[in-house]
Amino acid sequence: MITTVPDVRELLEEAAAVASGARDGGPRPLTGGPLQVGVDLGTASCVLVVLDAGRPVWVGAHPSGALRDGVVVDFAEARATVTRLREAAEAALGVELVSAATAYPPCIPVADARACTFVCEGAGFAEVALVDEVSAAHAALGITDGAVVDVGGGSTGVGVFRDGVLTRLDDRPGGGHHLDLVLAGALGIPVEEAEPYKRTHPRESLPILVPGLQKIAENVRDLTRGDEDLPLHLAGGALMVPGADDVLASYLERTVVTYPHALLITPLGIARCAP
Repeated sequence: MITTVPDVRELLEEAAAVASGARDGGPRPLTGGPLQVGVDLGTASCVLVVLDAGRPVWVGAHPSGALRDGVVVDFAEARATVTRLREAAEAALGVELVSAATAYPPCIPVADARACTFVCEGAGFAEVALVDEVSAAHAALGITDGAVVDVGGGSTGVGVFRDGVLTRLDDRPGGGHHLDLVLAGALGIPVEEAEPYKRTHPRESLPILVPGLQKIAENVRDLTRGDEDLPLHLAGGALMVPGADDVLASYLERTVVTYPHALLITPLGIARCAP
């Protein structure tokens, strides 16, 4: 069973529209209140979101290969990417952005998680809050009972929530990059061409990706044993292939909740966690 949540859908549609408007010029007017900034460093790209009174007023992204499996492997590149996005947001909004929040995959070493903070501080933010990616996604979705499944580029994080309280949190290797490897190998194309191909040829890609999707589903099964009664809420861009959610739903025989522009869920949630 595939379902959607209307109010979250509206927010994500708005964020996607703002992202398009930011690229074409003309951000929305500010209310004059405090702004919240979220930085999602990401494996494939870095996303920066600015919220004004809880609504997105600037959304920008830039390709980045500075992270692998949630770990900063190129500090200088990561810092330069965040700096570029911060300066673009400041120029568009006409304000200085001095604080932000950023996120890390669940269960990585503390030192690696703090590196995400150091990247943002190096990019010019004086105050940086740190949150795990699954809790950030939950901050955007606001679910009471359910499992948040955040499928990123390098790993799949799962958080189980009951009565709005996080009861379990873990992750497993395997995400969008691994799906790209499967697709590239099957088609005989470079790995960097797999993601664009997946977006432009979803019907041809899905049958090839099914074994990889089932592997992700098995990880989700392992991370939610004993909580099979809860629906799965999918976040992250890795599963934004039409039909991918149906593969998980049928394979696991679970209710799967999907959202438009799911790659913006975690960045929006990170911004909501900002000081």
